[in-house]
Amino acid sequence: MISDWLKMIHSLFIINGQRDVFMEKHWKSVVNKSICDYFFEELSNGSSADDVQPVIATPHHYLVSIYRDRLYLVAVVTQEVPPLFVIEFLHKVVDTFTEYFDECSETAIKDNYVVVYELLEEMLDNGYPLATESNILQELIKPPNIIRSVVNTVTGKSNVSETLPTGQLSNVPWRRSGVKYTNNEAYFDVVEEIDAIIDKSGGTVSAEITGWIDAAIKLTGMPDLCLNFINPRVLDDVSFHPCVRYKKWEQEKVLSFVPPDGNFRLISYHLSSNNVVAIPMYCRSSVSFKDGSGKLDITIGPKQTMGKLLEDVVITVPFNKVVLTVTLTGNQGATSFDPATKIFTWKVGKIDPQRLTPTLKGNIQFPVGSPIPENPTVMVDFKIHQLATSGLKVNRLDMYNEKYKPFKGVKYLTKAGRFQFRT
Repeated sequence: MISDWLKMIHSLFIINGQRDVFMEKHWKSVVNKSICDYFFEELSNGSSADDVQPVIATPHHYLVSIYRDRLYLVAVVTQEVPPLFVIEFLHKVVDTFTEYFDECSETAIKDNYVVVYELLEEMLDNGYPLATESNILQELIKPPNIIRSVVNTVTGKSNVSETLPTGQLSNVPWRRSGVKYTNNEAYFDVVEEIDAIIDKSGGTVSAEITGWIDAAIKLTGMPDLCLNFINPRVLDDVSFHPCVRYKKWEQEKVLSFVPPDGNFRLISYHLSSNNVVAIPMYCRSSVSFKDGSGKLDITIGPKQTMGKLLEDVVITVPFNKVVLTVTLTGNQGATSFDPATKIFTWKVGKIDPQRLTPTLKGNIQFPVGSPIPENPTVMVDFKIHQLATSGLKVNRLDMYNEKYKPFKGVKYLTKAGRFQFRT
């Protein structure tokens, strides 16, 4: 039964924004790209790429798709499989292309067709997920560079290694053996995103937090790490890297794992609106319309209890198509209005609580006699460094070598949002 659903992907099509299938890969018999017509039909029925159903049933196949970096990845499967398994694999393909080519774009893929096919051949073997970890793939297939490309062209060789990665022969396939470092280091980044809807009075209608912990591990040998949190119960709906010992997390709420070598995502988590989410900034707006014109005022700033700087603040206001011109002026930052899309953008930048509160004021023009436009939605994007909004805090990290002895001379610095350990 396990082998049946692991044979999950029959073919893969990569499609650009103009709906051109510019790359296809088949692991079994060839599926004609006309199968993508079902996907294009679904795409035409939606108002945006996000409206496309991730799983589309056809008479003889299922299409499972994702949309990332302005590209569609459409996988063809011939039987019912866990769709999230396929979706996760497709996201892993995009992450791998980004790591190899610095971006996952049509140009990057076309410039590296040979490496792309080599990667797909190793990541999925006849429908079986084989090698998906970055450090294992880079042992198998060397990342492209100019010198290597010239040598391969002259000698007729490929980027594929002639030896099997050492990690594939062990019970820890995500980590290669024989790793050595002069300085042992482990870096962890806690990153959180807030998706919230605020009403005009400042009340929170809904708020959710999506977070993850990214790690960069440079440790000698086969280390065993144990990460403890002060308040692990705040983590909800958690997904783990395969290296995490799930049973230990279930019993003790401790992350115990043998890490891959290099960069990887340790866990991802999600906090629903059922939890109390503290919004770290406020946005007050007032808009009024009369025949042919209107006024808009926006004031933003950090909340007094936060104690952190708001950075990279951007205000985006999509106006109704009936609007002709928007003349808004802010007391800091730069403003712009796109007459084609009717989107107004205010790049505020960094907000210093010691300076004047950022405000935006101005007029809106639309045809006299036309219906009064609906009040626009004000969208706010911002960043705050060294702040975990969920309240997640790290207690300690225990690091042991392959003989399960603690690393000597460990010094650590813990901050909200980022922590690091060194020997």
